[in-house]
Amino acid sequence: MALNPSLSKQPPTARAWRLSSPGGALELAEVAMPRVRAGTVLLRMEAVPLLSYLGDYVAGKLPYWYPDRPFTPGTNGVGRIQAIGEDVHHLRIDQRVFVNPHLVANEIVDDPAQVLIGLTGISADSGPMLEAWADGTLRQYVLMPASCVAPLDGLEPLTSGHLATLGKFSVPLGGLIRGRLGQGETLVVNGATGYFGSAAVLLGIAMGAERVIAIGRSMDGLEATRQAGGPRVTPVVLTGDVDADVSAIRAAAGPRGPHIGFDQVGGATDAKSTLAALRSLRRGGRLVLMGSMSAPLPVDYREFMQNDWELIGNFMYRASAFKTLISLVRSGLLDLGAIRVNNFPLDALQAGMEAAARMHGLDCTVLDIRNARDEHDR
Repeated sequence: MALNPSLSKQPPTARAWRLSSPGGALELAEVAMPRVRAGTVLLRMEAVPLLSYLGDYVAGKLPYWYPDRPFTPGTNGVGRIQAIGEDVHHLRIDQRVFVNPHLVANEIVDDPAQVLIGLTGISADSGPMLEAWADGTLRQYVLMPASCVAPLDGLEPLTSGHLATLGKFSVPLGGLIRGRLGQGETLVVNGATGYFGSAAVLLGIAMGAERVIAIGRSMDGLEATRQAGGPRVTPVVLTGDVDADVSAIRAAAGPRGPHIGFDQVGGATDAKSTLAALRSLRRGGRLVLMGSMSAPLPVDYREFMQNDWELIGNFMYRASAFKTLISLVRSGLLDLGAIRVNNFPLDALQAGMEAAARMHGLDCTVLDIRNARDEHDR
């Protein structure tokens, strides 16, 4: 095991947010320092982005699978490696890394168990994995599988607060890769005023789309995204009339229509905007579904077949997507400076959750863990 020499000077405890149970007490407590083991790294967290629905999650209002014991919530984040366990071969002490919470069992089986660390189980058999990896990133020190951290080498000029916004881009990037977005193609993004949808617009530009049609119901939100994305972004305000919206999208995209649609609409109770994105596609187009619509998607069988359309459901991303994402930032193709970061210290989690619930478009709420290092840093 490799150990940061400064770690030996730290007390045996550190501060962490602990949720007793769904809807139970959420408290900032002193907890034992995690112990590194084979295949893991110990991180000293620096910045953690807050999900917009973290308040509802803590209150137990979401249909998620929770650990059966008190645990630390928190998914993504930026930290520095403090200790490295055996069988970790490519990471180093004090390296700044990004945490990817999507853990998939590394076993040769048809359907390996998977969880989102610090949030929920995913597969029906993920209970034991969720118990083994219950604690997320809302703490000063966290233990993570080495397979769940991505090195941030070459991004030293960027603050950890801005690098924490990578979590905003990782989800839509997984869908755009799965949908095979190609350079020179036209992309339509449904839900472009949302947290992930606005990031999808910027990613489309960074990945070489000829144009990105950003669709949503608010011109103010669309205009902010257009300004961040530049002249290749065209906003289209949806009316709810599917035929009229299809015509507007096609007019913005050109006579042949978009190559690919990306649907990241959140919490929709009707399918009108998704259908408008689908029906605007050119022959052979692909539509990627990554949103949280609660209504059925009525697809016309004959229309779908005759247009050679492809419908792709996608959950999260492959870990390799982080290499692509970090390369886009390092090369200057993706500017994280377009994201409006609102920082809160570790002990202001409640205020941070309230701010996160009010986020729009290019906003990102971040807990700055370093602001709470008081007596542990003296």
